Amino acid sequence: MMMKRRISRKKGPVRSKKVTFDGITFASGLEKYMYIALKKAKIKSEYEGQTFVLQEGFSFENESYERQSNGKGDMVNRGCKKIQPIRYTPDFIDMNEFIIETKGRANESFPMRWKMFKKLVKEQHPHVTLYKPQNQKECDKVVELILTKRKQK
Repeated sequence: MMMKRRISRKKGPVRSKKVTFDGITFASGLEKYMYIALKKAKIKSEYEGQTFVLQEGFSFENESYERQSNGKGDMVNRGCKKIQPIRYTPDFIDMNEFIIETKGRANESFPMRWKMFKKLVKEQHPHVTLYKPQNQKECDKVVELILTKRKQK
């Protein structure tokens, strides 16, 4: 008798598993790995220590006919309301030196948010270095780069 293979389908957006370590709940295992690597190297940083506003919220006074966000129902006027600001919270931060965003698999909105964040850093924090490791090897490289930069100062 042949076994039927179950076909697995992609289930919506990327969902990483939350992990708790040192009393901190990380959004992914890669964030936990980065935290441990920084701690071992005695590099101090805050985990999700600051949220930046990439675009201010505003009042949208026009009419805007669209379906509800869940995609169900008819088109209705979803205008004439307050639009929330676009915010961004990087994973690890030391505003004197660096910002680290660990990103295993990015969701659909991340690339645009990341570009907006880079622009904000360029304009408001030109002395800060950005790092975006996507795997454990790159996390180790980030630690190495930070330590090398510190020796050069």
